Amino acid sequence: MTRDLKKATLVEFLEYKTLYYDKIDFTIVKSSWDKLSQKIKLPYTIHIVGTNGKGSTGRFLSHYLYKKDFKVLHYSSPHIIKFNERIWLNGSDSSDEQLELAHKFLQELLDIELLKKLTYFEYTTLLALYLSKDCDYLVLEAGLGGEFDATNVVPSDLSLITTIGLDHQSFLGNTVEEIATTKMRSVDTKMILGFQVFDEVEQSAYEVQKQLKKEKDLDIKIEVVRDFEKYEVSKKFASYLKRNLHLVIACLNELNIPLDLKLFDNVDLFGRCQKITKNVTIDVGHNPLAAQVLLKEFENKKISLIYNSYADKDYEKVLEILKPIINEIIIIDVDDKRMVDKNNLLKIIKRLNIINTNIIKIDENKEYLVFGSFLVVEKFLSQIGFNEK
Repeated sequence: MTRDLKKATLVEFLEYKTLYYDKIDFTIVKSSWDKLSQKIKLPYTIHIVGTNGKGSTGRFLSHYLYKKDFKVLHYSSPHIIKFNERIWLNGSDSSDEQLELAHKFLQELLDIELLKKLTYFEYTTLLALYLSKDCDYLVLEAGLGGEFDATNVVPSDLSLITTIGLDHQSFLGNTVEEIATTKMRSVDTKMILGFQVFDEVEQSAYEVQKQLKKEKDLDIKIEVVRDFEKYEVSKKFASYLKRNLHLVIACLNELNIPLDLKLFDNVDLFGRCQKITKNVTIDVGHNPLAAQVLLKEFENKKISLIYNSYADKDYEKVLEILKPIINEIIIIDVDDKRMVDKNNLLKIIKRLNIINTNIIKIDENKEYLVFGSFLVVEKFLSQIGFNEK
């Protein structure tokens, strides 16, 4: 590496960074935060942890807090079109100028060894932490992990647990219990559990409560949301989004912030079961949990599925779940080494007796679902020349 990381612009710096990794070394981001924490004071921090629903939960909450005249930063990942989406500040995506200023601050603060070793996600997390310094609330969405996720480098005032299921097993564990435990060991004070598919998640919460009391002498409080029909919310939201919204409402009640359901009506949930035209829906989900909720959303319909998948995802199970609503499948080519071998995908499609079409040509008489990952949605949007407004 010959490029001077102390002088590189943020774009140049991130091009050098490791975007994907095989193991987590928590010490690097911890050392970096130890330095940054001497320079800034964090706002009230709400940590969002789970397998599915983190992004929409975080945006519902951040949008509402902003509408209530609080200063708020929402940190999420990954992005769909532009990096700035990852750090949403007071009602809009962060600007290039804000990001560059934060980057310059970190460049001057951190020594060259830390700058070299921080991953893409860890460095982005530090940018978000710095930019939150003047806010009232920081809504911090975990990456794939929990206890050793970069976002857990800071203490949280409240943790929201979204739906937990099987995903990222190589990092988190091979069972729902193991994954739930890893994620919920990030809790510092209180957790509110949202909608769960598996009973093991709630059981794990009480086990983690005991563990953290014994190991760290923490008195973790647990609240479980059980009624997901209590509040009448906008019909424009998919049913699973309404469940996430009930978790947000439980959070607002915990914060003693008055509830006005109308403030949720114009929240922008980019890529979350979002209809971008009258017959095209995009969704960044990628696992069986996401497939199950989409099956419910499109029941009694037949769709053309525009799809691809990472090799480490259970794409066979995903297609088995969605088969009842699939009229045809179109594999969208994505140039990324993590994507599944196309021949493997074609074998499964043939076994499931699903019609496969190669050309993406939007027919106004058909219903389309673009699904499989952030990269799939990004590629599709770039092909049709879509620009988020």
